Amino acid sequence: MSDLNPEAYALLASAAADPVTYAQGWKARTGHPVVGSFPMNFPSELTHATGALPVVIQESRTPITEGRSLLPEFYCGYTRSLADQAAVGELDVFDAFVLADHCVQLLGAVDVIRWSIPSKPVHFAQFISSMDDPWSGAQVRDKIGSLRVEVEEIVGTVVTAERLANSIRLFNENRRILREFYDLRRQGVLRITASEMQTLVKSSMVMDIEEHTAILLRLRDGLTPDAAAPDSLVRIHLSGHFCAPPRPELLDVIEECGVLVVNDDLYHGFRYISTDVPEDVDPFDALALWYLDRNVNAPCGTRVQRNVDWDSYLVSSLDDSAADGVITLMSKFCEPLMLYYPELKKALDGHDIPVLLIETEHEGLAEESVRTRVETFVERIRRSKSTVPSLA
Repeated sequence: MSDLNPEAYALLASAAADPVTYAQGWKARTGHPVVGSFPMNFPSELTHATGALPVVIQESRTPITEGRSLLPEFYCGYTRSLADQAAVGELDVFDAFVLADHCVQLLGAVDVIRWSIPSKPVHFAQFISSMDDPWSGAQVRDKIGSLRVEVEEIVGTVVTAERLANSIRLFNENRRILREFYDLRRQGVLRITASEMQTLVKSSMVMDIEEHTAILLRLRDGLTPDAAAPDSLVRIHLSGHFCAPPRPELLDVIEECGVLVVNDDLYHGFRYISTDVPEDVDPFDALALWYLDRNVNAPCGTRVQRNVDWDSYLVSSLDDSAADGVITLMSKFCEPLMLYYPELKKALDGHDIPVLLIETEHEGLAEESVRTRVETFVERIRRSKSTVPSLA
């Protein structure tokens, strides 16, 4: 049984499951525009400071139809879903689209949006991927300035330092509360499933941040985190899955195999809430610092930094959470993760940390196949942890 208040949780689950309906309702209530952004590094605070609702556009659960003719089948499920949503009108609620990251597939999907909805502005300011070169900070500040001009034109509101500082404070508060849930889960004293944790984070990406924080506080204040998890459960760290969330039913299957998920580095998880924006410097500079800092707090395979790497971070995280192994969730055709995974595997193998790779797709789940693989993985970990009796 979950520790979460069911009534409050249902409000977040509804928004997470259907962000477009939530955005339509918010727009009708407030009369303000809704601006969509794409993963993984656009600073929502900048849009919020204009008075618009910032929404990280999500992968739709509906089967892809029209989108099949707009992008190749070897594009990832998230980008094909974006193309499909644009083609069938599901993105019409958005008044504009902004992005600060790119992969070839995401740019293809954004081009489809430009073609399908030509009346809606689309602005792309690419953040530099090299994080610690002498020019990196200046490049990021320049892009923040470009994004500022664009969102001001879209909404018709000037982003003052005061408005941005207030937005930063609101988003930091929200992230800090979400990290409290993560801390309790790592300690094993909060009964919360992986899909519930995903809902808490995903809903923060699509809801009015003050409304979301108020509901989070109801959930947090109602917790009684005192139930230690059974020792029979194998503690697992979930890794990978950029851009789109793993399907909740996949997370449920994993946990049904005797797994306790104690931590993750998923985008719809700790990666999204890992880093606060500094509140003691100029707020526009602070957004640039946030972007550079978050690759330290939660390194990503899409970024290059000499003194930071994802595999070392992952090994260290396992020590902190006492996880017994790693399950890597990889969206089919996700090139950044496909290219980085061998480094992750090599590092985990080097530390004798068990790892299981599960590839996911937009439609369908080979449930029994996944269940068999996870059960085998769990059994392997249990055997490795058992003590061999001495013959002496």
